[in-house]
Amino acid sequence: MHRSASRLTRVLACAAVPVILTVAGCSSDSGKSSGSDSGKKSSSASSAKPSSKGSAPLEKVAFAKLPDPCKSVPAKTIESLVRDAKDKNGTAAKSNDLANRASCSWNGLETDGVKGSQYRWLSVSLVRYDSHASLGSGNKRAEEQYTKQTELAKTTKDAHDVKVEQADGVGDQGTSVVYGIKKDVDFFNTTIVARTQNVVITLDFNGAAYEGAGAPDQAKLLQDAIAATKEVVTSVANAGNDQAPSGSESPSGSASPSASASPKQ
Repeated sequence: MHRSASRLTRVLACAAVPVILTVAGCSSDSGKSSGSDSGKKSSSASSAKPSSKGSAPLEKVAFAKLPDPCKSVPAKTIESLVRDAKDKNGTAAKSNDLANRASCSWNGLETDGVKGSQYRWLSVSLVRYDSHASLGSGNKRAEEQYTKQTELAKTTKDAHDVKVEQADGVGDQGTSVVYGIKKDVDFFNTTIVARTQNVVITLDFNGAAYEGAGAPDQAKLLQDAIAATKEVVTSVANAGNDQAPSGSESPSGSASPSASASPKQ
């Protein structure tokens, strides 16, 4: 009788707790058996989990830094392309991250008396990419930016007679975009977009004639722009041929200001 009363008390105690606890603590008279099964399940679950592996190492980038943009084009080339430049040393754009994004521009008006004047404007923009675990390798990110920059050049506001061609021998990838823009006079524009490894280069070169001077030779502008871009590719190779430091900041991938800039006077 005493045993029956004890067993009844235990049953009532089990009925007073939530079902999930009843299953865990009251479904068996033997706690040892339950604990043994739990141990086996825990061991089985643990062995079923795949062993953790370290993440794959990031691809090393070719260029760890950028050259001084205002020195990326040799002085003799500036003298040839931008006659009577206001500042032969160029005007660098402000940047908080010169290791990844930099640009420089030159402009000048060459006057030849009654023969009129020739205006030239040259701009170089450089953007560098590091490899990123979630965004991809530096080269892949640069390829994406190269495509974006090319599309931006092709869709420049107010551009007419746009002509797009492959620019051979300019880095790993190169495209030339030639077009005109009508302002107070006709501006003849050439944009070269190039990629060398993890760096994207955008070079803009345009010219205009004033006071009766002959219009710039568009073929010559293109030839000069391609030659200058090749020199920038060389400057990048000389300045940034070391591995980028791990965890360094990367550019956002936004378009460089020179790609959509209008000719300046």
